Amino acid sequence: MIVIDDKYISDDVVEKNFVCNLNACKGACCVAGDCGAPLEEAELKVLKKIYPKIKPYLREEGIKEIEKTGLHTWDDEHGHVTPIVNGAICAYATINEAGHVGCGIEKAYNDGVVDYKKPISCHLYPIRITKYESFEAVNYDKWSICKPACKLGNELKVPVYKFLKEAITRKYGAEFYQVLDKIATKQHLD
Repeated sequence: MIVIDDKYISDDVVEKNFVCNLNACKGACCVAGDCGAPLEEAELKVLKKIYPKIKPYLREEGIKEIEKTGLHTWDDEHGHVTPIVNGAICAYATINEAGHVGCGIEKAYNDGVVDYKKPISCHLYPIRITKYESFEAVNYDKWSICKPACKLGNELKVPVYKFLKEAITRKYGAEFYQVLDKIATKQHLD
């Protein structure tokens, strides 16, 4: 385990390899699961602010679900989460011609329409953060739908934390990432 400030980082975050392989999984993480993507409190205000701008990027069924249930819903285990359509696909998801599922929020971000990329829990996946009273547990979430990502990560020799450099930096800052990289590199050399 690596400890940086009040963050307890699982060794798997630096020891396991991972690179998303959308050609193989087709974005299954936006479809599978028991609930939508976990949202931080600050993200609730962001979604309210950007919804009119991202709405044109969303599927009709996603818009209907959002307008029926709200921009977010509640899950007893994860707290605030994105709404899901028919117990499955995220209401903010898009589907392209090849059948790949993506994020309407991220598409709007990539087009320069909004300055919010997507929920941090999505950006950080396969890392999941659990907040406790005095610390945060930063864990690698192993999910069977991500087997192609693990295989590609092993082929390319890219550790989870390196694949998620942008997301980790977004969440905790550049200095945090640099410290994590330094510790991980030292552990690898030992």
